Amino acid sequence: MGSGPLDDSRFVGYRRKLIEDIRARGIEDLETLQYFDMVPRHLFLPEGVWPRAYEDAPVPIGFGQTASQPSLQAYYLSFLTPKPDDKVLEIGTGSGFLTALLSLCADRVYSVERLRDLSLRARRALDAMGVHNVALLVGDGTIGWRKYQPFDVIVVSAASPSIPSALVDQLADGGRMLIPVGSKETQELVHVQKTGFLVTEDVVKGDVTFVPLLGRFAWAESRDERF
Repeated sequence: MGSGPLDDSRFVGYRRKLIEDIRARGIEDLETLQYFDMVPRHLFLPEGVWPRAYEDAPVPIGFGQTASQPSLQAYYLSFLTPKPDDKVLEIGTGSGFLTALLSLCADRVYSVERLRDLSLRARRALDAMGVHNVALLVGDGTIGWRKYQPFDVIVVSAASPSIPSALVDQLADGGRMLIPVGSKETQELVHVQKTGFLVTEDVVKGDVTFVPLLGRFAWAESRDERF
């Protein structure tokens, strides 16, 4: 093999160490751990931060954004357990790493990103991996992606002051969503479940920190955040 981005032989040991770090944080689901072994995280990050690619920590990806902590992404996967016939909506494509993980366990993934440059970079990484079951949209994630509703699973990777009703409306019967809710500084992960006309909301994890979800039904976009 050559020395291109997909030749990740330099990173194999680091990736295995990351999986052990995720396991140490209580994520024991074998399928979830296998997905992390299948996706080279460095491929989804700027080359300048590759030395940090397999730390269990957020990593800056430019434009004031970060790639989420891998163990937190593993928590999303193990909690929501997307099925092979599920249709998934992801709000906040970001680096595209979680998008790639979701593509391994779901039928189709629809991912919305506010920043065009991030979406384009994620598309290049997904294409390099040969991922073909992901559709990307540049737009306001707080309004979801109505064209492809309803969704069995909705994954929100940015923090909202409240749960956008547009996203709840786009859940399928039996659908489930995880979303960080709180202030811009700290949040709780809320599990939203829809069963018929009944919608339940339960806090499943506290003290998490995500970048703010900007859009019509979340935090207002400041002048400096309009790229």
